[in-house]
Amino acid sequence: MSEEPLVRWDWIGRNWPTIQGLLEDHIVMALVPIVVGLLIALPLGLAGVRWRWLYQPTVGVMNVIYSLPSLAVFIVLIPVTGLATRLTVMVPLTFYAMAVLIPAVVDGLGSVPDHVRQSAVAMGFTPLRRLLQVELPIAVPVVLAGLRVATVASVSLVSVGALVGRGGLGYLFIDGWQRQFYTPIVVGIVLVVVLAGVADLLLILAQRLLTPWSRARGSA
Repeated sequence: MSEEPLVRWDWIGRNWPTIQGLLEDHIVMALVPIVVGLLIALPLGLAGVRWRWLYQPTVGVMNVIYSLPSLAVFIVLIPVTGLATRLTVMVPLTFYAMAVLIPAVVDGLGSVPDHVRQSAVAMGFTPLRRLLQVELPIAVPVVLAGLRVATVASVSLVSVGALVGRGGLGYLFIDGWQRQFYTPIVVGIVLVVVLAGVADLLLILAQRLLTPWSRARGSA
C-alpha cells in the first residue's frame, strides 16, 4: 500500500470554494477587531497622555484581559453572543488588540520631543491641528509597530475560534485532525502564515507612505 502524501492536490482543487470561503471569513474576523481596537485605542491613548492617572489603570485592565486564554473567553461569551458566530470571536480579539495598541499610542505620542510641541504652539497651531499635523505623524512608527504585533496575533488567534464553531481557517485544522488527514492542516497553516505575512507587509508599506521623511533620512 502506498503511503498517503502530505498534500493531496486533488483534494485542494475539489474543495477550493470551501477553502476560499473560510479564508474570507478568517480575514473579516481578524481585521475587524484590529480596526475597531485602533478606533477605541486612539482616544483612550490620547486620554492616557493627557491624564496620566488614567493610563495605568486602563493598561492594567487591558493586561488582565490579554492574559486570559482566548478559548476560555470564547466559551464564556457563547451565552451572550451565540455559538458559532463571528461576534463570539471578534469581541475578545478586539480587547486583545486594544491591550497592545493603547500602550503603543501612548508611547508614540510620548516620543514627540517637547521642543517640537513648543514650536507648533509658537506657530499658532491649535491643539487639534498640533495633534493631527505634528504629534500623530511623529507617533506613526511606534503606533504601527504595535499595530503589526496586534494584527499578526489576531490572524493567528482567529483559528482558535474553530473550537467554538467559528474559526475561519481553523476549521481545516479540526477537520484534518479528526480525520487524520493532513492536507487540510497543511493548507490551513500555509494560508494563515501567508495572510499574516501579507498583512504585515501592507502595514510596513503604509508606514513608508505615512513617514516619507524616514525614507529621505535613510537615503541621505
